Amino acid sequence: DFNIHNKSPSPDVEIQHFTDLLRFFQLPPNLPNRVSEMSFPQYSVTQLHEAGVKFKVASSKCLLDLKFKRGVLEIPLLKFQDDTETLVRNIMALEQCDDRRDTYITDFYLILDRLINTTEDVDLLGDEGIVVNCLGDSKAVTSMINNLNREIFRRQMNSHFSQLCEGLNKYYEKPLNKWKAILRHRYFSTPCRSASTIAAIILLVLTLIQTLFSVLQVVMPSSNVV
Repeated sequence: DFNIHNKSPSPDVEIQHFTDLLRFFQLPPNLPNRVSEMSFPQYSVTQLHEAGVKFKVASSKCLLDLKFKRGVLEIPLLKFQDDTETLVRNIMALEQCDDRRDTYITDFYLILDRLINTTEDVDLLGDEGIVVNCLGDSKAVTSMINNLNREIFRRQMNSHFSQLCEGLNKYYEKPLNKWKAILRHRYFSTPCRSASTIAAIILLVLTLIQTLFSVLQVVMPSSNVV
């Protein structure tokens, strides 16, 4: 499960210890460029969903294969188990402490931290098959993700991730998508609100029809006399 790219250490690759080996297996052979201009999502999974973004589990298991195209955000399968936090923390600590190791894994979890703020975000990704929660509690997953990035030093960022985040933010901030998100959040965020909103719309339509017939009843007799 760890060696997702079927890589074999070569003589020109220095592997220092087991955590370094795990990181080596997780990264693709060809790494994206890194840029100093860092961009992160300004909106959570739930907010993006309300704005019309669709979520799909990526075919690739590589964390770097995060993609956003035509309103669809593809996220690699994320399985949260009892040892997940320890493994991720160790790799992130390695990237923080060793200047020779760029923070590719850290980049991903920094983005995930911005996307997941509540249990609703975890549940939505779970419904789409992206998150597999073996911890049994969405709150545990949310807390783990939000705590991973405390006191993390940020330097350069994966250029692909930076462009992706800019695309997500721009998509949400399009006027039509933004209004769609506001309407969904205020009037259709729960079944109760949805039912109340639909009932109010029906009542408004019936009131308009009744008003129209009342006006016609006043106008039509006058027209007949003339």
